[in-house]
Amino acid sequence: MSFSSEVKEELGKRLDTARHCQIAEFAAIMAFCGKMRSDSGEEMQIEVMTENEVVLRKFILLAESIFEMEEHDFVIEHEGKKNSLIHVYIKEPVYVTKILMTLKWCDEQFTQIEPVFVHPILVQKECCKKAFIRGAYLAAGSISDPNKFYHYEIVCEYEEDAVQLQELLLYFELDAKVIQRKRNYIVYLKEGNNITDVLNLMGAVVSQMNLYNIMILKGMRNDVNRKVNCETANLNKTIEAAVKQIRDIEYLRDTVGLESLSDGLRQVAYVRLENPDMNLKDIGERLNPTVGKSGVNHRLRKISEMAEQLRGEA
Repeated sequence: MSFSSEVKEELGKRLDTARHCQIAEFAAIMAFCGKMRSDSGEEMQIEVMTENEVVLRKFILLAESIFEMEEHDFVIEHEGKKNSLIHVYIKEPVYVTKILMTLKWCDEQFTQIEPVFVHPILVQKECCKKAFIRGAYLAAGSISDPNKFYHYEIVCEYEEDAVQLQELLLYFELDAKVIQRKRNYIVYLKEGNNITDVLNLMGAVVSQMNLYNIMILKGMRNDVNRKVNCETANLNKTIEAAVKQIRDIEYLRDTVGLESLSDGLRQVAYVRLENPDMNLKDIGERLNPTVGKSGVNHRLRKISEMAEQLRGEA
């Protein structure tokens, strides 16, 4: 199961105790998955479409809790390949009326019906804002595999809906942005800290801890890689310097002879030729008298300068 699906499974089992929060979450599922339709007798019905069993279960759970509906009040049909698309119908007029009035999709006289993304009164409270975001994620959201990169998004059909959802996320100081992708508008978050925060406010605390663990492990791996890369780079520089030193010493040996060097330079030259992989500190300890690392480096630079001078004269 993907990380995104694990989050939805966790959220699908959560039910707020406050009725107003339940309504806010129910409103989110209706905003993304619900619509009005007429049957053959022109009776108004509510239809919810989803491909996710978690959304189906949560929709029914909320409807039963808010409107005291029972299992037989829902008509469920499957279609598509492997029955992937699920249709849920609410046909009983009394429940249709209750739902539309609760969501503010109609006026108090039930004379005008107009679905809205979310009526402001339903998300006045901070807890209701959180519940709506949770329902929106369940209905139309996803999170990328955090082992690869950090990305949270909710797909909206209309730009004004995306902006309204973005404002809810911005209320909680989350860096939410909107981008158009084909015919849809995507509300998204980047960065691990943003996503752990949104998991927390939606109530997915187990998934939040799992993400923290992934982030810690990734951080440790990145630190190790940085150290290895740094050590590798330093080692490469050391090897390149040693190779140049040996070439310069061999050039002097083959042209003027190492016996032409002063005693100090000659000692360093012989030790370096015999020990191409040895570091400067160990070379210095082989000399008589011993010389520190900076002293060895100074002598090798003198040898290189002499070799470059001879090459220039050749």
